[in-house]
Amino acid sequence: MKTWMQLGSKLGIVSLILTVLLCSCTGSQGDNPHTQSAYPDEFTLTKGALMDKIKGGWAGQVIGCTYGGPTEFKYNGTMIQDYIPIVWDDSRMEWYYHNAPGLYDDIYMDLTFVDIFEKEGLDAPTLSHAKAFANAEYNLWHANQAARYNILNGMEPPASGHWENNPHADDIDFQIEADFAGLMNPGMVNSSSEICDRIGHIMNYGDGWYGGVYVAAMYSLAFYSDDIPFVLTEALRTIPEESQFFQCIHDVIIWHSQFPDDWKRTWFEVEKKWSSDIGCPDGVFQPFNIDAKINAAYIVIGMLYGEGDFGKSVDISTRCGQDSDCNPASVGGILGTMLGYDNIPSDWKQGLDKVEGMDFKYTTISLDDTYDMSFRQALGMIDRNGGETETDEVHIPLQEPETVPFEKAFEGHFPVKTIDLGWGGKSLQVGAETEYEFDFEGKGFVVRGEATKEDESMKESVLEVEIFVDGELYEKTLMPTAFSKRKHEVAWKYNMSDGLHNVKVVLKDPVKGYELVMSSVLIYGAEPAL
Repeated sequence: MKTWMQLGSKLGIVSLILTVLLCSCTGSQGDNPHTQSAYPDEFTLTKGALMDKIKGGWAGQVIGCTYGGPTEFKYNGTMIQDYIPIVWDDSRMEWYYHNAPGLYDDIYMDLTFVDIFEKEGLDAPTLSHAKAFANAEYNLWHANQAARYNILNGMEPPASGHWENNPHADDIDFQIEADFAGLMNPGMVNSSSEICDRIGHIMNYGDGWYGGVYVAAMYSLAFYSDDIPFVLTEALRTIPEESQFFQCIHDVIIWHSQFPDDWKRTWFEVEKKWSSDIGCPDGVFQPFNIDAKINAAYIVIGMLYGEGDFGKSVDISTRCGQDSDCNPASVGGILGTMLGYDNIPSDWKQGLDKVEGMDFKYTTISLDDTYDMSFRQALGMIDRNGGETETDEVHIPLQEPETVPFEKAFEGHFPVKTIDLGWGGKSLQVGAETEYEFDFEGKGFVVRGEATKEDESMKESVLEVEIFVDGELYEKTLMPTAFSKRKHEVAWKYNMSDGLHNVKVVLKDPVKGYELVMSSVLIYGAEPAL
């Protein structure tokens, strides 16, 4: 049996984290036997306990997502102060189910992949998941939408999520969708990471992918231990130390040890060091931040300072701001898995019974269905990983976390400038200009914009655009006006030679009533601007 420090020695920084937490973490639950020794060959749960934890994971997500729903991206670069009320009562979930079902993209996105596993088996190919996701009825944003466009236009995973093909590769998307991977792999962290590799690279890369790996690992370990420091630090062993994602979460854990009674101080430290987004074109030079690592930091802040209290943890994560429904959804799901459905405080489950039998929007799957599907898939994964299922119990092979491969998006790229195209942007359309040209000095660019139609009653169309770089045709691209099929940005190119460049955007065969509207151009250099 390995001790905590023996386990930590495989990763130097993790060893430091474990030492700090064991000495000072107020969230540690010292009477848990799993905190003293770890990773026996297996652990045992009754089937009832396994189902209770799976139900707690899914229900906790819905609760956290609902609680944070009213504040989502309304507090960017600032926290939600204590005196600002966040309403919670037995009508909240039912209201959102009926009036704003898109709030639950955290859940129905997961269910796309759960459903494919249900229909095609646990070896369902990545392309099946990608096609289901790309052709689903729901709207998407950021890395998800960029990947959808890529897939619909013939690019398969993992290229669809790679940063050179997806400017949103470091965004939060897979982080909010990876819950299912941990829930179908109780205690089997490395099996969870393998599922994340297959599906997470559909839409993300680098830190964006690591967010999903880390969240799924926390879910997986939550079946085995209810010791929060153990789950946080052991899950972090799946992430390469040289990644910024690892370093950000490492910082949060250390700051918690320094300021154990002041989550706001840790929030300020995160803001000072980790709030400058370099990838997402919507967040660079803006307070808006959908980057995976800073939002994962808010998950960890909630869990550490919540000290195992479900409501306190969800509330703190929400009050960190930014993606303040997705982050408490992750917190609620992980803690719900630790506690089990029956032990989630009744006040936080109020209203859940009204929606558990209702299908999520864009699906024919309810929470009740999800509990059963996830339970069956967990039993299947236990079996294929060498576990044993008996009449009333399951013997689960416990996996010591292994580190996934290192990958980094936007290596050597630094945002240095924005070309503002003015109020209303630059429009290319019939009877007016059909070309836009700009010069820049640097090694990369992103042209932000979209295809639009004059009147919503007009049929959807697809505009044809040509992009020339330094006088040569770089790409011919299609710009659908339909929101669900849109290209998230007009054009981009990274890894150019650092120097002077010229870019020209040409609208081909313009049609009256349709236009290409560009809002701004983001420029990357080889060195930071300051």
